Amino acid sequence: RATGVKATTIRWYEQEGWLPPPARTAGGHRAYGAAHLRRLGFIRHARELGFESDAIRALLDLADQPDADCAKAHALATSQIAEIDARLARLAALRAELVRMATSCEGGVVGECRIIETLADFAHGHCVDASHGAMLR
Repeated sequence: RATGVKATTIRWYEQEGWLPPPARTAGGHRAYGAAHLRRLGFIRHARELGFESDAIRALLDLADQPDADCAKAHALATSQIAEIDARLARLAALRAELVRMATSCEGGVVGECRIIETLADFAHGHCVDASHGAMLR
């Protein structure tokens, strides 16, 4: 509860080796300590920042080596920045296309609606920038 991470997710983290197995109570319940809490917070924050599983695993490995060079952490962060920039560019293209579609429709009947016509053209012939089709992949 302290980290906002669901129990099923915590168990998955344990299975993946991201979280060390906790001690068990006499009744067999998991007993997490402060180190678990810090590590769960680390993982959750990395997820919030959009890091993929492989990058989180690498960052966790680095976090376990406080005297290691942080060049790999820097490389992972700059790679994540580049991915975010690429997503922003794709979203900007989507927005521009939607604005263009919406402004080309001034009401009337559906049979003459440019929005419906453009959406029906899955080959993107009516689109100014057909690159948004690649965003679904």
